[in-house]
Amino acid sequence: MKKLTLIFFLAIVTISVAMAQIPQAPSGTADILGAHLLYGRGCVGCHAPHSGSQGNGVFPAKGDPYTGNFILWGEDLSPYYNVVVNFGGTGTSSTGSQNEYTVTLPADGTLTSTKDSATIVLLCVSCHDGNTAKVGMMKGKTVETLPVVGGNAPTLLGNNGANTPGDYLEDHPVGPSAVVSCGGTYNWDCTGGNTTAIVMNGPASSQFALNYGTPIFSAFATSGTTVTAVTCTTCHNQHSEIIYKGGMNCNTTLTSGTGACGTTTGFYQTMFFLRGYYQPNTGGNNAAQFCRQCHGGESNEMNGQMSVPTT
Repeated sequence: MKKLTLIFFLAIVTISVAMAQIPQAPSGTADILGAHLLYGRGCVGCHAPHSGSQGNGVFPAKGDPYTGNFILWGEDLSPYYNVVVNFGGTGTSSTGSQNEYTVTLPADGTLTSTKDSATIVLLCVSCHDGNTAKVGMMKGKTVETLPVVGGNAPTLLGNNGANTPGDYLEDHPVGPSAVVSCGGTYNWDCTGGNTTAIVMNGPASSQFALNYGTPIFSAFATSGTTVTAVTCTTCHNQHSEIIYKGGMNCNTTLTSGTGACGTTTGFYQTMFFLRGYYQPNTGGNNAAQFCRQCHGGESNEMNGQMSVPTT
C-alpha cells in the first residue's frame, strides 16, 4: 500500500512540475471573443442567422445566390471567387517576384468543407483583405498592442499602406501548397506529413512535445488528400483571442488531426487568437516555442538542448 501511495505521489509531482512550466490563463472578465466581438455586434458579424450577407446589410457585388448558404457566412464572398492570391515563400518566379505559395480561391457554388484550406482562406480574406473587404466593423489595426515593442499591427492584409495593393507576399504561406512534413524544410525528427498525420516520435520532437506541446497540429486543414496543409485557422482560433483551451506539455500521437493530452489539458494565456501558450511579455521563450511547433530546425531540442523549459 505504501509503495502504491509513493508511486501516486511521484506521478502527481511529475504532472505538477510539467504544468508549472506554462502559466494557466487567469480568470477574468474579458469575453474570449476579444476583437471578434466587433464592438458588440458579436457572432453575427461573421455568421448571419438569416438572409446571408444581406442580413448583415452587405449586398453581394455579383448577386451571388449562394451567399450565406455555407456556415451561414454573413460577408460577401463574390469578389473573391476564383481569385489567385500569392503568399510569401522562398521561391521566385521568372519575373523575380515570390509566388511559391499560390492559392486559387474556390469558385462560386463549389464550397463543400471547412477543412478545405482554400475555402478557409476565402472566408478569412472576405473580412481581412485590405483591397475590397474594408468592412465597417474593422478599424484596420489590432485591438491588442504588440508585445514588448508597443504599437499595433495591421489587420487588413494585402494592402497595409506599405506594400502593393493585392500583395500578400509578406504574409505567412497558407493554402494547399503550404504543407508541413517531417525532415527537409522543417527538420523535425518526426514521422508523417503531406497525406499522413504527423507523429512527434523522434528523440528531439517527442521532447519538444513534452516541453511545449503541439496544439496547432490538430487544426491542420484537409485539402484533398493533404492532411497537413497550413491555413489561417491552423495558427489562429478565431473564436478565442485571449485563451488557448487544450493540451500542452504532452507527447501526443495524432491520428486524423486529433489527439489526447490527458491531465495536461487546461486554459493557457495567449493573444492575437493564437492556438497555444503565447505571452511574449513574460520575457521567456513561449513565443518562439509557438513557431517551433512546425519549424523544428530552430528548436532547442533539434540543436541538442533537450531540457529548456517553456517559460
